[in-house]
Amino acid sequence: MNPKDKASNYKPAENREKDLKLALSRIEKGRSRIGETKVTIAAVAREAGVSTALIHNYYPRIAEAIREVQGRSSRAMRDVKHQDLIAQRKKAAEYRQEIKELRAQIAHLASVNEVILDENRVLKAKMSDRKVVDLVSRNP
Repeated sequence: MNPKDKASNYKPAENREKDLKLALSRIEKGRSRIGETKVTIAAVAREAGVSTALIHNYYPRIAEAIREVQGRSSRAMRDVKHQDLIAQRKKAAEYRQEIKELRAQIAHLASVNEVILDENRVLKAKMSDRKVVDLVSRNP
């Protein structure tokens, strides 16, 4: 490759950014010069005659604009994930509270159960004693 060809391929950043914006606009409007129909970073790169790495590495605002057109904006995705995280944290707090309440109920029921078991043991002991007589209820 001739060094002059390399130099003629160089464009100032402002001009390159303008080319990328125009390429994005042409694809969005269905007026792509090379027949691109779907807005992607690769399509914009092909339309502008640059590499996708150039867009990713040097023009993050263009990459973000492309993602916004695609409905995959990193800000929008971040906000959605943040809202999901808040909702999940709220649900987790509610579940922890429910678990706490259920453990308290279990402790109470275990205590009641122990009292009933103890009463049952006492009654069985009384029934096995020969001195205890079973009284039949009388109907008046």
